[in-house]
Amino acid sequence: MNAAIVGVGELTPVRYSEGKTTLSLISESVIAALQDAGLEKTDIDGLLVGPQVGETPQHVPATVSEYLGIEPVMSNTVDLGGASGPGMIWRAAAAIQMGMCETVVCVLANKNEKGEVLKSPNRNPIREFDVPFGASGANTSYALLKRLHMEQYGSRQEDFAEIAYRARENAQLNPKAIFHGKPNTVEEILQSPMIADPLHLLEIVMPVAGGAAVIVTSEKKATTANHKPVFLKGAGEKITHRAISQAPDTLPFSYSIPKALQQANLKAEDMDLLSLYDCYTSVVATQLESAGLCEPGKFGDFLRNYSFAPDGEYPLNTHGGQLGFGQADLAGGMSHVVEAVLQLRGEAEGRQIPEVTNALVTGNGATLSETNALILGGTP
Repeated sequence: MNAAIVGVGELTPVRYSEGKTTLSLISESVIAALQDAGLEKTDIDGLLVGPQVGETPQHVPATVSEYLGIEPVMSNTVDLGGASGPGMIWRAAAAIQMGMCETVVCVLANKNEKGEVLKSPNRNPIREFDVPFGASGANTSYALLKRLHMEQYGSRQEDFAEIAYRARENAQLNPKAIFHGKPNTVEEILQSPMIADPLHLLEIVMPVAGGAAVIVTSEKKATTANHKPVFLKGAGEKITHRAISQAPDTLPFSYSIPKALQQANLKAEDMDLLSLYDCYTSVVATQLESAGLCEPGKFGDFLRNYSFAPDGEYPLNTHGGQLGFGQADLAGGMSHVVEAVLQLRGEAEGRQIPEVTNALVTGNGATLSETNALILGGTP
């Protein structure tokens, strides 16, 4: 795709960020990414940024550009929920390939203050047809998806709890992770409070403050980067619904993941790292099945038969995933991109996969509604 990632910057997640603004966290993330890449802000001529609920309702790229002191010739707001991070990467590559720009910064960040509830006007159909019947918020909607999987395939609570257990085991290798030093057993996960039947508290991501930025540039310019470039080899994306009541029988990961693999001319078994979006345990289960790594309904057996640690057969979310690392709102999805880049550069200190050539990175927004997948590799 003639584009490569040459810089990453990620803030250490914290539970609360008193006195910070989203713009300041965006700035810190971009500065870190520029330093990592060995670039100046004058090298940046493209900007992709996410929406900022409650802070900048309109003109987001212009506001961020002004704050950073850059003048991009290509900019956009990528509004795909948790899929925004990976979605930015292939959009940056496409803009570079079209000749619109050469070096794009993709950035997401979020503050998180005690007692603060960020709101924006919401007049879409979900407010009329779903919310009055109790389907309000992500917990309820994802609980319905988990229940559907259990009813269709007979999957058990222990199967889903295993996903959170493995994520937090990997988080013990990452000092930045919010659950570092706080592992959970399967039993503890199952004994945690039921938030929305059948979802337990410890199957759900912890909201944190943080941010991440990724710099994508042309293949030519990547040859002069500070670090080994990480190339985009394939991408897939599909959106099917907004409200859970309108979800189709076939969920969109069954398209986006195979599409990315097909574009890269690779198979799921060729992936040395699975960096899978994991806002809830059931989302990981769906992706393992959509990738063809196991049959529908068999993810529990798959988990028990293999190791998902950095030195295991299927390294999965080696940074701890969002279930172990924390979810800084939309920036949570970017953490999966950053981890893949660090692994492919051989710089994932303390959790480095012994031999890594290709990584599958995914993003998920709304309620398994907006999905994308990237194949990243150490060679074009």
